[in-house]
Amino acid sequence: MKRVAAYCRVSTDQSDQLHSLESQRRYFREQIERRPDWTLHEIYADEGVSGTSLRHRERFADMMRDARSGLIDLILTKEVSRFSRNVLDTIACTRELKRLGVTVIFLCDAIDTSTPEAELKLSLLGSLAQEESRRTSARVRWGQTQRMRAGVVFGGPLLGYDVKNGAIAVEPEGAAIVREIFRRYTEERKGAPTIARELREAGVLSSRGQCRWSAATVLKILKNEKYCGDLVQKKTFTPDYLTHEKKPNRGQEALICIRDHHEPIVSRALFKEAQAEMRRRAGREPGRGKGNRYPLSGKLVCAECGAFFRPRRREGARGPYVVWRCGRAASEGAAACGLGRQIREDTALSLLYGAVRDALSSWETAAEEVTSLLTEAAESAGEAAHWKRTLCRAEEKQRRAVDAYLAGALEKEALRQLVGECRETAAKCRAEIEARKSADVAYVRDAVAAVASGEKADASFLACLLEKMTVFADGRIEVALTGAAGRWVFLPEEKGKNLRKKRQEKRFS
Repeated sequence: MKRVAAYCRVSTDQSDQLHSLESQRRYFREQIERRPDWTLHEIYADEGVSGTSLRHRERFADMMRDARSGLIDLILTKEVSRFSRNVLDTIACTRELKRLGVTVIFLCDAIDTSTPEAELKLSLLGSLAQEESRRTSARVRWGQTQRMRAGVVFGGPLLGYDVKNGAIAVEPEGAAIVREIFRRYTEERKGAPTIARELREAGVLSSRGQCRWSAATVLKILKNEKYCGDLVQKKTFTPDYLTHEKKPNRGQEALICIRDHHEPIVSRALFKEAQAEMRRRAGREPGRGKGNRYPLSGKLVCAECGAFFRPRRREGARGPYVVWRCGRAASEGAAACGLGRQIREDTALSLLYGAVRDALSSWETAAEEVTSLLTEAAESAGEAAHWKRTLCRAEEKQRRAVDAYLAGALEKEALRQLVGECRETAAKCRAEIEARKSADVAYVRDAVAAVASGEKADASFLACLLEKMTVFADGRIEVALTGAAGRWVFLPEEKGKNLRKKRQEKRFS
């Protein structure tokens, strides 16, 4: 008696497909029962999974495991495309089964793997099945792209919005939470971790009905353009139709952007303010140091142990103020570091301002050098770097498309479409890079000119010019500016007054 199994698969879980699956089960059962020398081992069926990959096909994996255990002698399947739409998987699995002594019969294709010519037929039919899958994938992607351009929303609901049948509508309760997050971030200048903690403490539920707020969740909401009424789709793409693995779209395909697509929850001005604040806190704009409350983070250094200073807020008679203390002493106790002193933030900024003023006393040369220094730093990080990377990818994609066309692997119409998309992306990137560069230069020059003329400077801008401020146990404070050749040393009795001329050179280099 041969122990016979059957394998069937449908690619969706729709009712008509499930009906087809049940029909396949019934057909195989009848075929096996008609043969007195056959006994039914099991019918393996995968529902709603693609045949282009073995991943997620749990019942197929069960069948292969039983075959390896010696429980199966023969496998019946309808056709090659039901077994697999990946020619490599088809050949590999049937070869393994043949080594195990298990024969596979493809009923509709009249292929029996025990015969000599079976592998040639499998290769041909498997290639056709794989090509059909590729064409189907291309048609589906094209159809989805057209629907996206028509304004159909892909994806599920999110906090503040309900998404149903491709339409998006405001959900009032969630919208109120979104507005509160934007308000706390922009008006109260609270950080994402603080906002997340407050939401957890208040028991506020997310769109999934959970109270698991994190800083990443808050930032994701602040970055989502849907909240100002815009729709951007194709943020991810599938580079390989065989694996179906999604990857972030970083210029490989053109985004589909529709402005004022639906009712906004926050105003466009508030959304832009939040984006600018995020860039400023991340240090992605020249002259705007990292962090909104502590611009000196990572800049104050203990001369005794080399640890960075940590900020602490204090309440005084004239209101709150910030003091900085050696991080090692703060975490391990005063005995861990012999510095034994702290510095107020306003004092540190005053000393920094004096050093910067002195460095800029030779305005004609310093202005250009500082401007160049900071704008180059801005271009190497943040959004400017993002647009440069996107531009490089678009140009590389265009080159690959031309090479594929010359090699005969790409049709002329497809080449024209790809080149058009790449050129459109490249033009957008160049415009963004130039606009950001112009804004950066203007901001830096204005800020440098203000400091040179004696105006009060923004703390974040000053911190951007600071390379390191070292605090010594004897009260000395040494200031090193970014790109400056010398050092500025302040003695205890002169803090906040005139700086000592213990620098070798005050011109930026």
